Amino acid sequence: MPMELELLQDVFDSTFAALRQVREAFVPHLTPQEVGTITSVATGIATVAGLPGVGFDELVTFPGGVLGIAFNVDADEIGVVLLGSYWQLQAGDEVQRTGRVMDVAVGDGLLGRVIDPLGRPLDGHGPVAASTRLPVERPAAYIMDRAPVTVPLQTGIKVIDALIPVGRGQRELILGDRQTGKTAIAIDSILNQRGQDVLCVYCAIGQRASAVAKAVATLREKGALEYTVVVVTEGNDSPGLTYIAPYAATSIAEAFMEAGHDVLIVYDDLTHHARAYRELSLLLRRPPGREAFPGDIFYIHSRLLERATHMRKDLGGGSLTALPIIETEAQDISAYIPTNLISITDGQIYLSPSLFELGVLPAIDVGKSVSRVGGKAQRAAYRAVAGDLKLAYAQFEELETFSRFGARLDEATRTIIEHGRRIRACLKQPEFAPVSVPAQIAVLLALTAALFDHVPLAQMTDAERILREAAETIPLDVRERLDTADTLSAADRETIIQIARIALARFQPTPEPKAQS
Repeated sequence: MPMELELLQDVFDSTFAALRQVREAFVPHLTPQEVGTITSVATGIATVAGLPGVGFDELVTFPGGVLGIAFNVDADEIGVVLLGSYWQLQAGDEVQRTGRVMDVAVGDGLLGRVIDPLGRPLDGHGPVAASTRLPVERPAAYIMDRAPVTVPLQTGIKVIDALIPVGRGQRELILGDRQTGKTAIAIDSILNQRGQDVLCVYCAIGQRASAVAKAVATLREKGALEYTVVVVTEGNDSPGLTYIAPYAATSIAEAFMEAGHDVLIVYDDLTHHARAYRELSLLLRRPPGREAFPGDIFYIHSRLLERATHMRKDLGGGSLTALPIIETEAQDISAYIPTNLISITDGQIYLSPSLFELGVLPAIDVGKSVSRVGGKAQRAAYRAVAGDLKLAYAQFEELETFSRFGARLDEATRTIIEHGRRIRACLKQPEFAPVSVPAQIAVLLALTAALFDHVPLAQMTDAERILREAAETIPLDVRERLDTADTLSAADRETIIQIARIALARFQPTPEPKAQS
């Protein structure tokens, strides 16, 4: 019996010794974590105390998985912009740091998908297949990393491609009053990139759900969604999501650009973006400026649009073309936000309500629209006709206004007016019907050669349609030179004009009624 007790005692001693060694060797791996508390919650923002190490633009988490961005970093508290539904948050809830900035999923897996700025799918097609993430706020490319804008981005819209050309890597503003066709121009531009090796990102900022659904349905119906990413925030989303939406969309587009692709991004529209930022700034007690916008409203748009560029060949040669949209009020293009965007971008396309009411669609006012890249990003065939066409159209608009006063016009003036009316009729174009380059060149050359002048105005639509169909018979070698040649040769010009002359020969002017005695 004493022997057994001694054996048990030895076992206990050895066990305790082993446990003591394990305990002494154990070093707990503790990760220090800062935890703050909500002091107040308002519409889209929260003030938080107790996060002394938080950085500007750092991502923080709230109960229920709600995310926020540290916007105001003060000594005693921080102002946080809330992303997503914040109705369940209340004072006293815990807030934790993440140690990272806001980022978004990027890559080819996003093509054909509809997502929100956080990368969450909205189309019901399952999770997004993307393993790479990029910060939504990224510095713009250095000046020395950029290349000149020389390659055109064909929109398929005759008046833009001929008179207001857009180049790959350019920033072209689309502005006008509401319901004048701004979104239609952007959607048409996306549709025309089919087969052009251009990827597209459509960013809907604070739009109505019905408008977004219509745009997505159009892209899907026309086969454009397969090369497009749609980033959506609706009007009832939090202002924080609306604020980060264009930056997230730009990071998605930049990933494609850095992979060597040409990318087109549409911001529809930055008016809602500016208003969301104004709302956040006023709630965070930032000092208001003109029209209650904060003083850095120019900076938030400039740092966004400066990311659009054309990269050097040794850096992939990709490009990012931006088409921001702005809504004006009562045709006031000199308002605060429109003038900001006009000064940032490389030109503007202005849509006139007056032209829209007259049925001139797209309602682009050529006189107030400009491309500051100009002919450097335009094919030679367009440059050969664009100057004369724009001058003739400007003369027509001035003389048409003058003729309304009932003055007696001489024959030369009447000829200019009739020619201008046919230019305006040819520049009309239905929605979602982009026109190919050869067809556009044929129509423009026919206009400059006055081949439409004998066609009655009532038959202009049919005449232009027949000419565009005839343009498909342009010889293949001529079509190739339209894309690649530095100049439009006289032989190619005559070939196209001859095809146009034959196509329009069937249209005869309407005989004038004989005066009754």
